[in-house]
Amino acid sequence: MEKNLKNILVISFGFLLLFTAYGGLQSLQSSLHSEEGLGVASLSVLYAALILSSMFLPPILIRKLGCKWTIAGSMCCYITFSLGNFYASWYTLIPTSVILGLGGAPLWSAKCTYLTIAGNSYAEKAGKNGKDIINQYFGVFFLIFQSSGIWGNLISSLIFSQASTTASGVLAVLLVVIFLDQIKSDQAETEKEILETPSIWSTFLATFQHLKDKRQCLLIPLTMYSGFEQGFLSGDYTKTYVTCALGIHYVGYAMICFSAVNSLCSLLFGKISQFTGRKLLFALAAVTNTACIIALLLWKPHPKQLAVFFVFPALWGLSDAIWQTQTNGLYGILFEKHKEAAFANYRLWESLGFVIAFGYSTKLQVYIKLYILLSVLVLSMVTYGAVEYLESKTSPGTPTATKMENVGPFTRDTHL
Repeated sequence: MEKNLKNILVISFGFLLLFTAYGGLQSLQSSLHSEEGLGVASLSVLYAALILSSMFLPPILIRKLGCKWTIAGSMCCYITFSLGNFYASWYTLIPTSVILGLGGAPLWSAKCTYLTIAGNSYAEKAGKNGKDIINQYFGVFFLIFQSSGIWGNLISSLIFSQASTTASGVLAVLLVVIFLDQIKSDQAETEKEILETPSIWSTFLATFQHLKDKRQCLLIPLTMYSGFEQGFLSGDYTKTYVTCALGIHYVGYAMICFSAVNSLCSLLFGKISQFTGRKLLFALAAVTNTACIIALLLWKPHPKQLAVFFVFPALWGLSDAIWQTQTNGLYGILFEKHKEAAFANYRLWESLGFVIAFGYSTKLQVYIKLYILLSVLVLSMVTYGAVEYLESKTSPGTPTATKMENVGPFTRDTHL
């Protein structure tokens, strides 16, 4: 457990340092580089590249390099984006956005794969419930990771300098390279399996062949909603509400509020999910987001209502903590035998949600965006409910977690 926890903390603090550099930049893109829509365009290109990389890169890199080196290499792609913001222009931001996007899918897929394998490994040895351990690991990760928004936005708001954030990204790479252990299942592969790196075409097909699983298809709206809701907060709420009413210097503080609540709730929900079950938590997130969307449709922001500008990010952070911890955990539990293809799909559909949200950001009025967000949320809950129904029907009276405990975590199907 101590070794597992050490590795989870190394990954978590590595992401903390990396996204301290990146998170503040992302929050300010739509406001800071608003001329000719450069900021929104860079985010759209970024997530379009992330969609492309989701189709084939994660399984190839994870099989060839292992989770550790895939994480370290992908982190370097994020550093280039920080460097591109030193001299922000169409010639620096767009190319570095492409590089970041290509590295984003392998980074997140390798992280999710690492946490899932580590959770199942410990659960099997300790005789515990695999689902609960995985949820706890994701809870710890998102507790630490989401706090990056606090430090990144503080740096952006107070220092407004790229030098410190670039240094943070470099430290993240060094932390992973020096202290993260290669995942055990990588070492357990036979030499033949290690050499059998899938081709780009076969990997591309494997990602989409995973859509043959009805559960994966039904999870697409929920996964896309994760991109929609994050894209709305960072691209629309910060620009339309905060910047217009209070000024750009308040954007960082609003996002700090979001990140602080998100971080604390991630640990909380990762812990209590074993008592409440994921369905109750998903319902809480849906109700909270629905209430926020309706309130934003009715609210007429005014600078004197300062506290209200922070209530919305706080409630959004509570909901997002559930979307992130529980959806990531759900993918790891439902698709334990095909983690790389599953998490590649996760990044693909979430990124598509981001791209659509940023794509219409400059073209639609905010109330229309809120109606779209609400519609996707309702659809997500309907299709998610269908997934839970299929799971209960497949194994009546048997919790999904029990079913997953009986699956060996180090099978050939892990592709690691």
